[in-house]
Amino acid sequence: MLGDFINLLERDNIFICASSCSIWYMALQQVHSEMLATAGLRMEHLICPVFVSEKTPEGMGAMPGMAAVPLGAVASHLQRIDDAGIKSVIIFGIPRSRDAQGSAAGDSNGVVQRAVLEIKSAFGRSINVITDVCVCQYNLSGHCGLLRAGKVENDPTVRVLAQIARSHVDAGADVVAPSAMMDGQVKAIREAVGSRARILSYSAKHASSLYAPFRSAAFAKKGKIDKASYQVSYATPRQAMREMALDIAEGADMVMVKPGMAYLDLVKRAKEQFRVPVAVQNVSGEYAMIKAAGMRGWIDEEEWKALSLASMRRAGADRIISYFALDVAPLL
Repeated sequence: MLGDFINLLERDNIFICASSCSIWYMALQQVHSEMLATAGLRMEHLICPVFVSEKTPEGMGAMPGMAAVPLGAVASHLQRIDDAGIKSVIIFGIPRSRDAQGSAAGDSNGVVQRAVLEIKSAFGRSINVITDVCVCQYNLSGHCGLLRAGKVENDPTVRVLAQIARSHVDAGADVVAPSAMMDGQVKAIREAVGSRARILSYSAKHASSLYAPFRSAAFAKKGKIDKASYQVSYATPRQAMREMALDIAEGADMVMVKPGMAYLDLVKRAKEQFRVPVAVQNVSGEYAMIKAAGMRGWIDEEEWKALSLASMRRAGADRIISYFALDVAPLL
């Protein structure tokens, strides 16, 4: 009898503890939900990144909780995103093989092109498909441009970017997002795709070590790749504003600031100065820092997921690309 009583008491205590934890968690979720609502963040502001791989997907060690999606599972993965209420995705391709010229990037049968066809076949207009337009995942150097004698060649890269963008639009992409930071890329892409798609230009993409987890996940490139010759320095905000103005003049429908949290002043300035939507990317390094600190108990991870996105919306971002999109969606 005594043993039965003790077992019952232990079971009830566990139940009480579980109930208390559940109530506490629900209250915490309500706090974060109210925080996001106060900042004005809504579902339509979120863009969910999707890595699509032709290879057998591997874990993303520097991005815990994230995984590449096999090409054959794209539709089922997008269904999960759609069920969460998120209606915009940006597709990054991981090809089976790479070469010096990144030739797979513009292949009509490439990984991004096939993924877009699959998504549009399954979801039609209900999902807004954005595609990353670059060669970094497809070439051997990891650079965003084609190399000759170790230096990035702007004009040949621009021609390739235009071909890539056209192939994405032919597959059904609604928006193409050139991220290579080559001079004249927006003009060339606008001429290539006409009015068939909108252009979201990575106009103020700053040289940063915060891209390292993405590089490791997308093309197994470890260590630092020096892209300072064609990306923006954190010390030159005027250059960032000029880059955005030039891209708008060349035909960009939207501009982007990247990374996010360290450059919210530029998001605010862009929103005040330009009449086009301003996007911001909550990059892989920002994701990795929050996840790592949260896993060690150094910060409240759930709070910082909400706080990071709320701060971007508060600065004026109209669109937010974030690896936390699926985590935050239930709070909206």
